Amino acid sequence: MAARLTPNAIAAVNAGDLDLKPVVQVTEVLKIAGPQERFRMVVSDGSATQQALLATQLSEVARVGRVRRGSVVQLLEYICSTVQSRRIIVVLNMEVLIMECEVLEISDFHTSQKATLLSNTCQQRSQMLNGYANLPFARDKSNSSLCSNNMAQSYQPTVQPSYKPHPKYKNHGAITKNVAPACIIPIAALNPYQGRWAIKARVTAKGNLRRYNNAKGDGKVFSFDLLDSDGGEIRVTCFNAVVDRFYDVVEVGKVYMISKGNLKPAQKNYNHLKNDWEIFLEASSTVELCPEEDVSIPAQQFNFKLISEIENAENNSIIDMIGIVTFVNPSVTILRKNGMETQRRIVNLKDTSGRTVELTLWGDFCNREGRKLQEMVDSGAFPSLALKSGKVSDFSGKSVGTISATQLFVDPEIPEAISLRDWFDREGKNAFSHSISRDDISELNKNEIRKNVADIKDEGLGRGDKPDWFTLKATISFIKTDNFCYTACPLIIGDRKCNKKVTKLTNGNWVCDRCDREFEECEYRYLLQVQVQDHTGVTWVTAFQASGEEIIGCSAKELFMLKELDDGKFTEIIRSCLFAKFLFRLKVKEEHYGEEQRVKVTVLKAEKVNPSTEIQYLLDLISKIYPVT
Repeated sequence: MAARLTPNAIAAVNAGDLDLKPVVQVTEVLKIAGPQERFRMVVSDGSATQQALLATQLSEVARVGRVRRGSVVQLLEYICSTVQSRRIIVVLNMEVLIMECEVLEISDFHTSQKATLLSNTCQQRSQMLNGYANLPFARDKSNSSLCSNNMAQSYQPTVQPSYKPHPKYKNHGAITKNVAPACIIPIAALNPYQGRWAIKARVTAKGNLRRYNNAKGDGKVFSFDLLDSDGGEIRVTCFNAVVDRFYDVVEVGKVYMISKGNLKPAQKNYNHLKNDWEIFLEASSTVELCPEEDVSIPAQQFNFKLISEIENAENNSIIDMIGIVTFVNPSVTILRKNGMETQRRIVNLKDTSGRTVELTLWGDFCNREGRKLQEMVDSGAFPSLALKSGKVSDFSGKSVGTISATQLFVDPEIPEAISLRDWFDREGKNAFSHSISRDDISELNKNEIRKNVADIKDEGLGRGDKPDWFTLKATISFIKTDNFCYTACPLIIGDRKCNKKVTKLTNGNWVCDRCDREFEECEYRYLLQVQVQDHTGVTWVTAFQASGEEIIGCSAKELFMLKELDDGKFTEIIRSCLFAKFLFRLKVKEEHYGEEQRVKVTVLKAEKVNPSTEIQYLLDLISKIYPVT
């Protein structure tokens, strides 16, 4: 069998001709490095070459060697797309005409002979090469007719095989107006400059139906996320009448054939998938359920981060993570700033990085996955939990919270969960881990760095984007006693007290502006201003409730009552604190007060210096500086 390379095929395909079905020669086949087996080729039409990417359904052809260097193939279904700033042909279906043949370099032939006849038999290849050696047609145009006659004796007439589409990509439904079916392409190859296309993908997430109101009037919208066999992801959005067509049709976990959508730039404020485009379905769009399950498309795709990596993640960034659930708090009702109530539940996760993190479940997550997790932990089980699209927060350390796009998977059957379970059962259950979710826990434990008072100014501590945490051994030299505490709201909001400052009414009751309620008794909370010093200098620090009690030795309410009723006892307690040595765990951060910037030093924990512990610390420090040889 013989075939003629299609003249100028590369230029025609690049110009958008998808009906040409050109015959080309493969000059190179390479496997692409990555988690999924993919192959690329270089194809030639005799006058030009072009990079080509084989769709995953054709990987088997390249892997077993049915297409190789020198093969002659006919491209039956394909698109030409821009990938990483390069034009590339994505081959969706092809037929191998000649499996093995001599690769003919473009530079070896005259322009008029670039569409050269190719043969798959050794005898024909030999005749071709001998004829070329004896007839230097490239230098003498008078021999061109003799060359043509010799070649005509060696080669059969041109044969263009009939179009035989791959069974996987037969047309779904009738074709109207003589329009060919759209090509099924990978999600990664989609771009707004293509004509007709179709994608086959699994729905991995479906958003709630939302209603909105703007200058154009009322409307409704919902979105769903797709994943294909190549690992490509993209979001699909429907508005108004299109919502009515597809909202009940789309189900999470099902595979669909989708076509005739409009591609627009993805709105990264709301769309966290790694795709620059988003599909907007229109009245002419089609969403067809695939009747047979496609096992080549995974149920979900994760990009897990260790908790230790989340510790350094940017605030508001979107991440995937997996961990073992070690503790679950009860669900509580809290009041949002907009006055609406919602549910919140705190879950503690642990992984192999030696860190734990708080995951905050909001809204329906509290009663669905949250209730299931609490029942499992209460029964003595420690389930694994995979989270997709959680939002990082740096409030009170680092934590992760759910958003509308979040998905939770309890004890998922994935390799990462199995490996994590094995680690937890062997050693992780009893292994110590630091929390990254509380200033007074995580940042202290992982920042046992000793500093001096002078270092605060000399090193510019607290003046960066993030606070600085360190330990200071210092002596208390003065305590302000005029405003050492404030009156606070005792009401519970969610799982915590309000603690906002309250004012006293003429009737003797107290009122909280935040809660808008009156009550007979208020709370007293420390707001202690303390001057501390070491051998390098003096600085002021602020101690709140817990650290204030550690310094004074009694509650703020007790100290307030003593000041009102027994001034002598009050003075004695204050004097007993002076010149006492403490190890202060401090947080330093520059804050704005009007137009002025100040470095605020906050006491997170205060411990009286234990002589034996301090001696051991100094001995360890000396051994590091002067190691014993």
